[in-house]
Order: sequence, then structure tokens, then C-alpha cells
Amino acid sequence: MLEVRDLSAAYGGPDVLSSVTLEVKAGETVAVLGANTAGKTTLLRSISGLVPKARGTIVFEGAALLGRAAHTIPGLGIGHVPEGRHVFPRMTTLDNLMMGAFGHRSARDIPERVERVFALFPRLKERQSQMAGSMSGGEQQMVSIGRALMGQPKLLLLDEPSHGLAPIVVDELHAAIGEINRQGVSVLLVEQNAMLALSVAHRGYVLEAGHVVLSGTAQALSDDPGVRRAYLGV
Repeated sequence: MLEVRDLSAAYGGPDVLSSVTLEVKAGETVAVLGANTAGKTTLLRSISGLVPKARGTIVFEGAALLGRAAHTIPGLGIGHVPEGRHVFPRMTTLDNLMMGAFGHRSARDIPERVERVFALFPRLKERQSQMAGSMSGGEQQMVSIGRALMGQPKLLLLDEPSHGLAPIVVDELHAAIGEINRQGVSVLLVEQNAMLALSVAHRGYVLEAGHVVLSGTAQALSDDPGVRRAYLGV
């Protein structure tokens, strides 16, 4: 579904990513692990067309992404949930979700899409009239994921969804990511919480200083002594 080959990317200075190669197959959840500054966010931003100085090849279902205007990429079937959530704070939960369907405003199934999001995150249904800026961090993360799902993506890019959240909310997100994948959406998950990432992923990659240094099945990475010491605390 997604092929990244020899991707290098920069923001005007030295490369943040260097010759990164990875892939996501249809139906997979793929985790990308790494410390801060490893280049994880830049990887997702490059896929979404938000890094102008990206070089290499990114192909999604046969369509080349590099050089394509960022606003056209969601229409291909890629949803992006950025780090830090970035909800519209002075809009209600429901209006935030509707923004995710902006390019589908004439679609007849918009109410059904909303209900699917509410089924995934029942708390959002309870708070659909609440201003998003007044919600907790976990609830805002649910809004951000729900907003991306309103575009009916085939591939969902998740950037540090558990960052700064309480353990009970992380557990809810863990379940939601698994359910999103079971519903047929492929997931590329960037996470520092390696335990969460590997527990929902089929495969994974480890990024260090902009390079892929390790890849394998989620189980193989979980069993790798280096990964266990660096990311699992064991």
C-alpha cells in the first residue's frame, strides 16, 4: 500500500532523515519506534507532503506523493493525526469532526461516519456540543483521531497518540487503534511508547538519528535485547 524508498528530508539544514526505506501493506499496523529527534515526525510529515525538502520515493497505491500538494493527499486515502492533537479549540467536538469531512461535504453518509466515530469513542458523543479546547488531553486526542477518520482513510498516520496521556486513556487508545485496524484501515504508528506500539503492530522499524537501524515483526522487536533495553525498560 505504501512504499518509502531512500527517503531523505530536511527543513533547510542537515538532513533529518537519511535513506529511509519502509513499507506498509494493506491491512497492517506498522510501528516506528525511536527517541526524540530520531526523525519519526518528519517521516509522517514527508508522507503528507509537509516537508518541501524531501528526496527519494514515496508511493501510495501506485501514486507518487513527493512533489504533490499537501492538500491533495487526504483525497488519495491518507489521514494524518499530528503530534499535539491540534484540535480547533473554539469549535465543538462535532464541528471538529465535521472538519475532517470537509472534502466530502456533499457525501450522503456523513451522519453514518459521525456515528462510527461515536461508536469508537463513546465519550465524544456525550461531549459533542462541548468546545474542544475545554476537553481533557485524552478527549482531544480522540477528537483528532475521529476527525481524521471522517475522511475515510485507507491509511492512518498516527504521531505519538499516547504522549502526555494518563495510563487509563492510553489503554483506551490502544483498544481504539486495534479496532480501527480491524475495520480495514492500515495504520502507520509513530510512538515513543514502544510497549503500546508493539502490542498493536504487526511489524515495526526502529529509527535512530534519521536512519532505520532495525526492522522486523512486532514479536521479534519485542524480543530483541537492544530494543528491550532502549525502549521497554527491561
